Formats: sequence, structure tokens, C-alpha cells
Amino acid sequence: MDKETMIIVIVGVMTLGWLINNWIRAKHGYPLEDEWGGKTEPAATGETKALREENRALHEKLDGMQDRMIVLEKIVTDRGYGVAEEIERLRDQRKIDANTAEGAGVPLDMRRKERG
Repeated sequence: MDKETMIIVIVGVMTLGWLINNWIRAKHGYPLEDEWGGKTEPAATGETKALREENRALHEKLDGMQDRMIVLEKIVTDRGYGVAEEIERLRDQRKIDANTAEGAGVPLDMRRKERG
């Protein structure tokens, strides 16, 4: 193989590598390299802008959910057992109030004129 052919093969392989590199970068949305080593940003389309806005909204929601998770973790770790006991106490209180309102004891059958 002579020198001219070798140079053409090397230049061809380098150009092919540069094209494949830019194709991969374009496919994944990275800035493209020009022949002088600079970067060319891909143009933002309407779909790209919509996706970025949706992504921003989802990040804000995630931040809010993380804040809520922190509060719930504090409730569970700080007073988790106390909350369960308080709920049970309120249930018991409601049962007592319901029995008191109906008149605790044996219910009277008013049709038979039973007296308590």
C-alpha cells in the first residue's frame, strides 16, 4: 500500500468516526461538535419545551412529596405509639358516649309496656 492510499484510508476512518460520534450525540440530545471543536446546541422544539416544563412540574411535585414524607416520618418516629393510643382512646370514648346516649343497660320493649 502506498502513502497516498494510506492517508486516504486514515482520513476516511477519522471522518467516519466523527460522523458516528455526532450521530450518537444527536440521537441522545447532546450538543454536536463542529469541525473546529466547537459545540452546536440542538434547536429546542415545541415538544422539547413541553417536556422540559413537564419535567420541571414533576420535580416540584416530587419536592413537595419529599417534604410530606419528612413530616410523616417525624410523626411516626416521634409520636407513633402515642398517636395509636390516642386513636384507641377516642374510639373507646365514642363507645362510652354512644352507650350513654342510648341509655346503658337492657333496652325496654315499649310495645309490651315493660318498665325499667
